[in-house]
Amino acid sequence: MSEPDPSDPIGGPTGEIPGGGAGENELEFRDPEKAEAIANRLEEIAADLDDPPATIMHVCGSHEQSIAKFGLRSMLPDEVQLIMGPGCPVCITDMPEVDEAVALAEQGVTVATYGDMLKVPGTTKSLDDARAEGADVRVVYSAADVVDIAREEDGGVVFFATGFETTAAPTAAVVLDDPPPNLSILSAHKYVPPAMEIVAEMPDTDIQGYLAAGNAAIITGHGVFEGIVDEHDLPVVVGGFEPLDILAGITKLVELIRDDEAEVVNAYPRCVTEEGNERAQEQLWEVFEAVGGQWRGIAEIPNANLVLREAYAEYDATERFDIDTSGLRDEGASRLADDCICGDIMSGTAEPTDCDMFGEQCTPEDPVGACMVSSEGTCKIWHEYGGRPDI
Repeated sequence: MSEPDPSDPIGGPTGEIPGGGAGENELEFRDPEKAEAIANRLEEIAADLDDPPATIMHVCGSHEQSIAKFGLRSMLPDEVQLIMGPGCPVCITDMPEVDEAVALAEQGVTVATYGDMLKVPGTTKSLDDARAEGADVRVVYSAADVVDIAREEDGGVVFFATGFETTAAPTAAVVLDDPPPNLSILSAHKYVPPAMEIVAEMPDTDIQGYLAAGNAAIITGHGVFEGIVDEHDLPVVVGGFEPLDILAGITKLVELIRDDEAEVVNAYPRCVTEEGNERAQEQLWEVFEAVGGQWRGIAEIPNANLVLREAYAEYDATERFDIDTSGLRDEGASRLADDCICGDIMSGTAEPTDCDMFGEQCTPEDPVGACMVSSEGTCKIWHEYGGRPDI
């Protein structure tokens, strides 16, 4: 594991970006001149690659939002290929998981979830469909919001809990804080590192390095990626979300690839430490355990789904309710069309523009696949900003 060298123009030990060092009052992360300086350095490094292109995968929808919004792919040399992996928790929530939430809503249970989950297709219905038919489905912005709802309601309230480590930890905190007895958790939380390992093993991806999500690493610490580096001989750089953060992280990755060095580099030290938030980790792993499960369109991934431990079964919606999804699954063909390629997009083997439905039959207003639903979904992001702008 290494921290950025203070003399390195990519960034110093406190996360400074070129031209935004400790002598200045504040860091500027959207300065075009600084971005050009990093891009020039990247071009120099990429020119020395033995076997271009260097294929880099990031695994965070927030990274993709910044990359697309600020046109960062237009600044990358031809020797560098940047792809998005399974970094959208809504997108990889499997259809049977959505079916369970819909079934509960149709049974008269109040279901609360994050807004991005409403339009995610289940086998035949989404939560938005159930709400349109009269079910009590509510949007929340935090796990704590669900507690407030449960305190106001007499009947059962289920939190359809989705997201990676960053949202699983707050859910665990709610469970540990003596929640109202009518509150239950339907967990669709996921754990990212095992998915990174599975995708790294897929022959069609040919990944040479990972840009890891800084927000998740705030919880887990950057030490969690050491196993991936050791097992797969791939460098991992933990990056922030501003344009210069991302460009600096990519540049460091390409340098590691050029030098054939596999290690973890923390390029987001102003927020991420090696050990992470140890209290949040304690709560997360006290409440949840990692089990194998299907990530929509990708694969069955060992130890990547987070379920409530037996000690907290009283809060587990799957234990408290008889959830019958057979009617949903028998009503007809899946709304997720057979020719939707969301799984390939999230595995990094295809781009949204490779899909014949992109922007035509499949739009944010009428999504066919989950990648067009979430604000962190690659298809929705590319639909809004464009993925490879010529600017």
